[in-house]
Amino acid sequence: MITSDALVDGVHFVSETMDARAIGHRAMAANLSDIAAMAARPVLATVVLCVGPATSQAWILEAYRGMSALAAAHGTRIVGGDIVRAPAASLSITLVGEVARTRMKTRSGGRPNDVLAVTGPLGASRAGLELTVRPRDVDASARAAALAAFATPQPRVREGRWLGASSYVHAMIDLSDGVSTDAGRLARTSACGAEIGAVPIAGAAEVIARAAGDDPRAYALDGGEDFELLVAVQPRAFAHLAAAYAKRFGSALIRVGRLTREPGVRSAGTPDGAPRELVAAGWDHLARPRL
Repeated sequence: MITSDALVDGVHFVSETMDARAIGHRAMAANLSDIAAMAARPVLATVVLCVGPATSQAWILEAYRGMSALAAAHGTRIVGGDIVRAPAASLSITLVGEVARTRMKTRSGGRPNDVLAVTGPLGASRAGLELTVRPRDVDASARAAALAAFATPQPRVREGRWLGASSYVHAMIDLSDGVSTDAGRLARTSACGAEIGAVPIAGAAEVIARAAGDDPRAYALDGGEDFELLVAVQPRAFAHLAAAYAKRFGSALIRVGRLTREPGVRSAGTPDGAPRELVAAGWDHLARPRL
């Protein structure tokens, strides 16, 4: 399988406030996360680097170090690509992965009543974006966690391959654009609807959202770029799978909702207990800029 993703200065990162190594890491992470969502093993990558008028050779080398280090950590490497001049810096990566057909997961395999679960707390990357754009005086540990989640996210490649080996896992998608958006994509492709209840909010997202006067749940639902995995699991097997996952990775596989026969995405966490439409308020390139 092949995936491709691009990051552009001023849209996905701010070269003036982020170091080049982190930018390279982040670009590779976005592609590795796509591979993880299909339970694949990354094999090789090519990179097209567009350099802006102010891009230095030192910046280029550091960006490549960031990409190469993360690729190597997951058993792959950069084998080629191109460098061209452009109005702004950008990185476009094409990544090749491999997976046995019997283990490959797509967005389309979900079934009504499947449990929807995520591989970790959400919203920290959105909190890091907030600090990148509008620096705030917040707790130092929350600041560090948020900025790391935004600048150097860790794709769930190993977790994706482990989950892909289970026949109880019917579908997966990575949370690049937020649960409110990506759950709808998985549900629609699986010819289902979805109900989303409580979502796990990262501690850093709680702290920084409140400092910004924002709703922490919105960071978790809509923030995007957490690069956790959203998984559809056979209901009767979920408890067993979650226990095995916790034993294997030392972290929780967290239930956030379920797939339904009725189309549409609803929030099941309303005060009166009545499901309501959950607006897809995650990232959309055609709707607005990220930064």
